[in-house]
Amino acid sequence: MTEASPGVRERPLSPHLQVWRWHVTMLTSILHRVTGVGLYGATLLAAAWVVTLAAGPEAYGLYMGLLGTIPGKAVLFLVTVALFYHLGNGVRHLVWDAGRGMDVKSANVSSAAVIAFGLVAAIAVWAVAGLMGAL
Repeated sequence: MTEASPGVRERPLSPHLQVWRWHVTMLTSILHRVTGVGLYGATLLAAAWVVTLAAGPEAYGLYMGLLGTIPGKAVLFLVTVALFYHLGNGVRHLVWDAGRGMDVKSANVSSAAVIAFGLVAAIAVWAVAGLMGAL
């Protein structure tokens, strides 16, 4: 029979941010969660837009005026980045579900690609919107 050592045992350390070295796949995992929460907030913004639309022209004009300010446009731009990033990372996870791209090098490359896709796609959408006079 095994004997337990007398006294208090130290608790095992579980992995956390002070133990692990930062790497791009850790960043994409955290960003995926953050953008998911951000998109939930964006859904509330869309719901508020619908409510003001139903409330009449004055409420709608006030809400659109709020979204047209610099902070409002910044929030909408961040929502666009979050949408494209979350989309790209979702596709990345589907590829992983197929059993592909899970080695370290592929995971690091796809992480960087997803971050770049989120930023470039959002900038492209906003550039097109600006060229069309929608901003």
